[in-house]
Amino acid sequence: MSENQDTERDNLQTPEEANANTENPNPENMTPEKSPEELLAEEKDRYIRLFAEFENYKKRTAKEKMDFFQYANQDMMIAMLGILDDFERAMKEIAKSGNEADFEGVELIYHKLKNRLTEKGLKPIEVKVGDAFSVDLHEAITQIPAPSEDLKGKIVDVVETGYQLNDKVIRFTKVVTGN
Repeated sequence: MSENQDTERDNLQTPEEANANTENPNPENMTPEKSPEELLAEEKDRYIRLFAEFENYKKRTAKEKMDFFQYANQDMMIAMLGILDDFERAMKEIAKSGNEADFEGVELIYHKLKNRLTEKGLKPIEVKVGDAFSVDLHEAITQIPAPSEDLKGKIVDVVETGYQLNDKVIRFTKVVTGN
């Protein structure tokens, strides 16, 4: 028990010793006071960074808003592509039957619909037999042996037309490639 009392006495400090320890703090722990010019420079830098961040935010939201309005009718356009395909198939069948009056009527409606969709930003992806295959624009449905050497790795047949809406592919052109 006497040992505990001795260690307690050693751990206890007199009030003078405690004041002496708090008055002389370690100089490494102190941060020097900044001059008003340094504080002003820091605040100015913070202001400039905050202003630049806000300008970037305004530009980003303006771009997102433009993209939203530009592609807002994308779902409707994709739904209309099936109707456009049906018109193309109907025109082929009517042309085979030879009824010129029916063909002209369907063709007139087809061109009206296609022109309206083109006004809204829809463009067909132009693909011809012999063009190079591009994964950015085409979807290969199948590969067949190339009819000639120059068609190896190239498009042999176009199955379904692809479309872009304001330079964004909304339906890839479905093609057959040669190998």
